[in-house]
Amino acid sequence: MTKATILLVDDEEAARYGMRRGLQKENYDILEASNTNEARHIVKSHNPDLILLDVNLPGESGLAYLQELSTEENHPPVIIITAHGSDRTALEAGRKGAYDYLSKPFDVEELRVRVRNAVDAASLRSENRKLKKQLVARGNLGEMLGDTAGIRRVYDQISKVAETDITVLILGESGTGKELVAREIHKRSTHRKGEFVAMNCAAVPSELIESELFGHEKGAFTGAAGRRKGKFEQADGGTLFLDEIGDMNPTTQAKVLRVLEERVVERLGANERVPVDTRFISATHKDLPTEIEAGRFRQDLYFRLNVVTIKLPALRERRDDIPRLAQYFLEQYAASYNLRCQAITPEAMAALMIYHWPGNVRELKNVIERSLVLADGESLQVSDLPGELKQSSKHAASTPAPSSGNSIAVDFSYDFKEVKRDFERQYIERCLSENGGNVTRTADLLGMHRQSLQHKLRELGITKRYTADDLE
Repeated sequence: MTKATILLVDDEEAARYGMRRGLQKENYDILEASNTNEARHIVKSHNPDLILLDVNLPGESGLAYLQELSTEENHPPVIIITAHGSDRTALEAGRKGAYDYLSKPFDVEELRVRVRNAVDAASLRSENRKLKKQLVARGNLGEMLGDTAGIRRVYDQISKVAETDITVLILGESGTGKELVAREIHKRSTHRKGEFVAMNCAAVPSELIESELFGHEKGAFTGAAGRRKGKFEQADGGTLFLDEIGDMNPTTQAKVLRVLEERVVERLGANERVPVDTRFISATHKDLPTEIEAGRFRQDLYFRLNVVTIKLPALRERRDDIPRLAQYFLEQYAASYNLRCQAITPEAMAALMIYHWPGNVRELKNVIERSLVLADGESLQVSDLPGELKQSSKHAASTPAPSSGNSIAVDFSYDFKEVKRDFERQYIERCLSENGGNVTRTADLLGMHRQSLQHKLRELGITKRYTADDLE
């Protein structure tokens, strides 16, 4: 691992010596400056990973230099060194962008801990910047795949929230990949060295859920043969992901709210309160405001969970990602099962594109696995697909086109993207024609939101025969 470089900026040589000695055991590269001009030169030439900056410097103050640094892109974190009791200065430093502060005289171990935390945070930000650049280039984030606008917005939100410990609520239909999002946040967070603990609240019986979450002592209830840590304690130092939290009963909701507010856990049958440092992420496919109105979900817990919300698009809202996802799953399972099928025929891909995918990406993954195992040739055919997809394909092929009365024609000499775009245009025009040009009814037929269909119509250049009101 590359050694971190730390710049000490203090006009007192003895103070710099003390900090340098205190940090020697941590194996850092140490640079020194006695004023802000020297510091600027070193920052420009060596790009340190962290700056320890004294407030009281000759000429320009440390706070003035801090404000200058905070305006620069990707500047190193700064720990401000203040005189004893200068709480107001410390607050001002925080407003100007300081990562942390230390008051003189400080304990050597405290110095090491603050520096270690700041270096870790700087390393995480650098790693996330690299991952974000890779994301732009490849159209994926970790195990998540896709290049459409909706999924890219999700990637961007993940990159932003991962660096903080903020509570995140993930919304989306079943099968959209909510746990994948939670795992990607964990991998990029300050808690990434800890354990990622997941629990599906809908899959645990209501009489056991509190024991699963909070743990229990021996004899706490019938069958409790010994002490057991709950999910919150298991995730101490890491991340706890509660999927389908909308299915949790109100009594347990109240206890979860208390843990989130106090950051302590009390096992069933115990008086001891155990502190936990846990990153908390939850998810649900339910409309929680509706659940609150119905009295099934606590409003105060909803407000505590809903600090940042990430909404995952359904697969039918990101159809352009289907070819890439399908090919990825095909190659994955072909390698796993040592099968020779490595491609999907255009006809089979068209059937995948047409289908409405109520089970979203999870259903697509299962369909590819099942079809691949049953396939005989080197390419996945329509005949290899499940019955519901075959029916969608037959319906598309048998429905007359509005202009010529013939079925959709595919020219295999064209690039796949061009064929897919032409297919989408013809298919959507056909559906619109069947619905008398009514965009709302057509969106319902296609399993799309009205706004998503409007966007697709503009993208494909479909505007004739539909009123301006339809395309607003």
